[in-house]
Amino acid sequence: MTLDEVWSRAREIMRPNCRVCKVCNGAACRGEIPGLGAMGDGSSWTNCVEFLSRVKINMDTVYESRGQDASLEIFGRRFRYPIFAAPIGGMSHNYNGAMTDRDWTFALVRGAKAAGILPFSGDNANGEQYACGLDAARENEGLNVVTLKPWADNGKLISRAKELEAAGCIAFACDVDAAGFANMGSAVSQLAPKSEAELPGSVKIPFLLKGVMTPAGAEKAARAGCAGIIVSTHGGRVIQSAPSTCEVIPELRAAVGNDLKIIADGALRTGTDIFKALALGADAAMIGRPFVVAAHGGGAEGVRLYAESLGEQLKNVMLMTNCAALADITADKIRL
Repeated sequence: MTLDEVWSRAREIMRPNCRVCKVCNGAACRGEIPGLGAMGDGSSWTNCVEFLSRVKINMDTVYESRGQDASLEIFGRRFRYPIFAAPIGGMSHNYNGAMTDRDWTFALVRGAKAAGILPFSGDNANGEQYACGLDAARENEGLNVVTLKPWADNGKLISRAKELEAAGCIAFACDVDAAGFANMGSAVSQLAPKSEAELPGSVKIPFLLKGVMTPAGAEKAARAGCAGIIVSTHGGRVIQSAPSTCEVIPELRAAVGNDLKIIADGALRTGTDIFKALALGADAAMIGRPFVVAAHGGGAEGVRLYAESLGEQLKNVMLMTNCAALADITADKIRL
């Protein structure tokens, strides 16, 4: 199986909800919610695409070769690449039901494990997606970051976090950027923003807060005991006219220093994009929609092939910029 074959098969079975565009940039599906698009004019997604295109890379191939090691150690484990698969759900609601949420979750986690990357899975109103993620984590030595919704009933959030801890999960997350997510339908009334006091920092496994876009938000996450933040606007699906996620990373890093891990999410599609995000100050990069395409086209094998393709692209950019390890990918490697 090749990636071209994976994409070709996905294109056949994912229509009409996903067109499997050659470049997944939010242009064709803008405003399609339910569906795969970003809210309204789609600007919170397209702003990410446009900003990344303006970031340029400084080539430097005059050096003594030391090879390229793109591995990342985080949350007590070492991963082959600094690539995280984003939490996505609603296979019947947003996609066309060609895969169930359970099949998608297990394909993602198994493929991510084979590729040496970290998967995240989602949550929904009836708890089905949460249960799928928990089962997949148990099957794969805790290798899944189940991402909980910001339930207004904070007891529900805390109890699920403790269940994930007991199951041996590597970490868990909460996507506070879903606090007003209209795509949740009537269940949106069960969601709410979270104060510092409500965040489950007392759970022993690392906790990541998804949807942080300001220095003030990053500082609140640090005070609440979070291990990391995910810089995200929920794929542009919850707000219009937000800045590019990667554009704000330097401000967030300046605010919290090395106290928090920073994960970039938003329109990252290539190893080159990942390199840019790391040079801007991120520790890792998160990619969403294309992993769903990979799973539809090739199951766990499709996920593995796509992840490895991204990783090898990243290593090639490292080779061309005198970077032997991720620590070498610094701000001087790019220009704005």
